[in-house]
Amino acid sequence: MDSADSGFLKLSREAFKAASDSICDLEGTDAAYSFVCMGADGTPTTRIDLAAEDAIFEVLKADGRSMRIISEEMGELILGDSPEFSVVLDPLDGTYNSSVGIPFYSISLAVTSFDLSDLRFGYVSNFALSEEYYAEAGKGAYLNGKSIKPSINLDLNELCVSVYGYRQNVERTRKIYKNIRRVRLLGSVALELCYVASGRLDALVDVRNALRVTDVAAGQLILAEAGGFVTDGYGNSLRLPDNVTARVEMVASNGYVHEKLLKLLSGG
Repeated sequence: MDSADSGFLKLSREAFKAASDSICDLEGTDAAYSFVCMGADGTPTTRIDLAAEDAIFEVLKADGRSMRIISEEMGELILGDSPEFSVVLDPLDGTYNSSVGIPFYSISLAVTSFDLSDLRFGYVSNFALSEEYYAEAGKGAYLNGKSIKPSINLDLNELCVSVYGYRQNVERTRKIYKNIRRVRLLGSVALELCYVASGRLDALVDVRNALRVTDVAAGQLILAEAGGFVTDGYGNSLRLPDNVTARVEMVASNGYVHEKLLKLLSGG
């Protein structure tokens, strides 16, 4: 994919490299998961989270363009006088995985209009494995430079789905667990959305009402550009909240099984 006009792919790669370098000595260590402060999103910020965010912020500042940054740890930051766009950032999605050595944690970076109403570019890359996903609006989705598409599975009994709905949410997801073949919970929703986009998973269901805009912005665009489908837990369009503390739920799928999953969630 050619992103030369915007430079967002180059910028994302620079951000990923800086973050990767900043956390390499922390990955898989006890120090990685040590508490630093409460993040702007209302969840704990760990040492490895902060290291990744600080490194990425330096890259974004060096870019020189005026932008609005919405990040899981810092909250909101305006660079320059007249922001041209917003960057929605999760510096490290899958913090627990990174701290214990599970190779499934990523950067999630989306570029949108100032008010988040128009997703323009999405980038998700796994720090532990060579998996770089990206998409530009209207230009398809890519994994390591190759075009991707979701699965074409139609049969619930053959699906592999990532399902986040336990503890207080178990009743809504009970029928999904009962009717599909395989469940996977991998611990990085940004990457899991990309796995749906590339056909590795058939769907992702998260009805905890715990997802933040930073978790889903990039992956939502990547899945949509691949040809998949995203809604809230009731089938409504999923509009990104312009607030790092707001929570959403999500059903994301290959498109072929979307209505079937929504029906199971509703008790049908």
